[in-house]
Amino acid sequence: MPLVPVQKHQACRVKMKIRLGEDEIAYLCGQKGTLAMAKTLGYFFYLETDVEEIIIFTEKDDLLVASAFGTGKKVRRGLGCTLYQIRELRSPLIVLPKGHPASPRLNTVVSVGSRTRIRCDIQAGTHPEQDVLCGTEEFEDVVVLACPGGAEVENFDGEMKIEKM
Repeated sequence: MPLVPVQKHQACRVKMKIRLGEDEIAYLCGQKGTLAMAKTLGYFFYLETDVEEIIIFTEKDDLLVASAFGTGKKVRRGLGCTLYQIRELRSPLIVLPKGHPASPRLNTVVSVGSRTRIRCDIQAGTHPEQDVLCGTEEFEDVVVLACPGGAEVENFDGEMKIEKM
């Protein structure tokens, strides 16, 4: 019996462009989790760890990205409140030490910057690096990139909603 050569296909990278106004939040809705994003408007943010305070400076089109371990209207409202509290009320981002007992109880985690990569194999709330964010398995390897006028999302082809902040 002759052997048939197996062709290796490069992974398909789905890309989604999202137009996002300064007063809007985009939600990526999964089966078990939800991501939300809003423009930083070029504000700066405080990142608090157990050993230092870091000031994160952003560009106008950079993004706040929040991840929640749940779905539905109630979760979207919570994510919207979280993004509003951080951006408009200037609440700091808090990073817990690895192994902190509160980490498993976190319902929402947030990152800020021009690029956020979602991972499901990290402990929630314990990463001061602002380019990685904990999420549910369905969002593994999703990348959120800031761009003028909105965002570009890689590796997500599910439901997206935009609402006023």
